[in-house]
Amino acid sequence: MGSLEVQHLVKYPPFEAHRLVASELPISKNNELLADDIDQQQALEIVSKSIPSFKIGEKSSWLIERRYLFDGNTIKHEVYDYGTEDESEWPIIVEKQRRGWYLTPHPIHATARRFINRVVYVLLFSLLYLFIEPLLNSIGVPGIGTETVRIGLLDYPLLALIVVPLFFIPLGLRVAANFSDLQKQKRFLADRPLIPEIEIIGDAIADKNLKLKVKFDKIYDNWKSISVYWRVGALPPARDAVFSALNRTIEGQPPPGLTTKLPHHWEVGLDDGTGAGEDAPMQRQGVRGGLFLRPMRVMQSGGKVEHSEGEMVLNNPQNSWPGTTITPLVRIHWEIVVQIERENEGPLLWVEPLRVKHSSEHVEQKTLMVNDGRTESNIF
Repeated sequence: MGSLEVQHLVKYPPFEAHRLVASELPISKNNELLADDIDQQQALEIVSKSIPSFKIGEKSSWLIERRYLFDGNTIKHEVYDYGTEDESEWPIIVEKQRRGWYLTPHPIHATARRFINRVVYVLLFSLLYLFIEPLLNSIGVPGIGTETVRIGLLDYPLLALIVVPLFFIPLGLRVAANFSDLQKQKRFLADRPLIPEIEIIGDAIADKNLKLKVKFDKIYDNWKSISVYWRVGALPPARDAVFSALNRTIEGQPPPGLTTKLPHHWEVGLDDGTGAGEDAPMQRQGVRGGLFLRPMRVMQSGGKVEHSEGEMVLNNPQNSWPGTTITPLVRIHWEIVVQIERENEGPLLWVEPLRVKHSSEHVEQKTLMVNDGRTESNIF
């Protein structure tokens, strides 16, 4: 006789995942008791009627895993009830940031970010050149841009006066893009479209194609085209759940990969506290969750089709994924996205969370795909 537990293991990619070494970060782990004083056959029967186990990623990299333990040992079980569904309430991050109408930021944001990266390289090269220029001059190599220009009481190298102003170009671009975004949000809020009616035909199952109908009460004149797709990903674990899994107090020192609490916008259960960068451009206050959709850092899209009045069929994502899973640590999230291309306004998105049933198979992916967490890099 023994005890049966379900165990969740998570090493979720932080906002700037490329700046951290995944193998050096700790794995957040928690156990939940399902049954006690049972034999192994009884444990297998309970597991077969529960949400299937799954594993995405590796312990040496990013990881999202659910598994069952009997007396501390993993149960190797491959037969589950088909169509098991997690009926837990949506987490706050879905209610506030992944449901409703969303706009797309001005493309200048992404351009400015790439531009400033290049300017930094140019500046570092210029500083290096000014440092070694006397040595080059001593061996007969003439200098370029080393003449000085007097401004006020100080002399400045001509090369520095050429390079430094380049930093102000992306700042000006961002200011212009933010102003354009604020105007776009104002126009949208003044004439917000009606909510489309989405009807799911049959069951939504992780390893099956999705059949649905999407109906609009009104099609606007500036809507050029409408497409529909669905996607799946993993949402950040709740910050308090990560601290608890790593045996740390919520007000204590954050574990590696997490920042200290940011009280000006942080909310319990809304994110994991890795906000070490700007994830969305300037947004209007008073709109719940904002008007820009943040990409899931772990995400893959399924089929995409042009909108029609009749039944549409969306192919399931290429890789195998579990169905909807809602726990404090593991949050597998599915959503339907209606993308509307508009004249001179940029794409408009309607996002609706979708409860997807699990398949009967154990899901295992060796690689956990990581996306940029910035809104301007949203993957359509």
